Amino acid sequence: MGLWKKLKRVLSFDRPTPSDAQLDELESLIGYRFSDRELLRLSLTHRSIARSADQSTPSNERLEFLGDSVLGLVIAHQLFKRHPDLSEGDLTKQKAMLVNEATLSSVAIEIGLNRFIFISAEEEKSGGRERPSIVSDAFESIIGAVFLDGGLAAARSLVLDTIYSRKAVILADDSQRNYKGDFLEMMQARAVGMPRYEIVSETGPDHDKTFSVIVTVAGEEVGSGTGSSKKEAEQKAAAEALRRMEEPGD
Repeated sequence: MGLWKKLKRVLSFDRPTPSDAQLDELESLIGYRFSDRELLRLSLTHRSIARSADQSTPSNERLEFLGDSVLGLVIAHQLFKRHPDLSEGDLTKQKAMLVNEATLSSVAIEIGLNRFIFISAEEEKSGGRERPSIVSDAFESIIGAVFLDGGLAAARSLVLDTIYSRKAVILADDSQRNYKGDFLEMMQARAVGMPRYEIVSETGPDHDKTFSVIVTVAGEEVGSGTGSSKKEAEQKAAAEALRRMEEPGD
């Protein structure tokens, strides 16, 4: 079965295939018109709707992998060019804040990209269209699709227009702090060992999982956290560890 036939089967399973007008709207939002709209459709197809059809149906996971790398490259390059005064450590912190899950999902929801994600009816009912992990993954998938369709210049334009243009606001938001990075720096400065993150439990159905994570240093648990994604749980565990370490007397 060809890719297009598979996609038609997927997109008709839970919701109708989007009209040309809907795809036109999405392309207007991101400022890019696709030559190959199959790539655009694939970038929007969440694994929940793919799996509801059959295991061979493609989802946007591979495009997400590609888009994540393209996003990181574009942001790193732009920061390097614009800020010759910043150290490697400061560049790393700013990049982490600009490319993390919270930033991507917030920007995607702000401009309305989440309205076009293809998810299963079950995922829709559970609030998946606003779930940061799903929305940020779809955004990265779109970046990957633009890169394949139009090259690095097109992908760069998308990233700069939608994410880097909001840099000042994003960096001023303390909730975007990279707790894992900050905790790693603290442990390195104290020379007490590297943090290790361990998933201790996964609860809930595939479309609505909750992850519990602990972080240890030198075999001792120093923090824990829960979240709807592994990344979120790890960030919360690192945040708790930082609070403990920064308490007076530590």
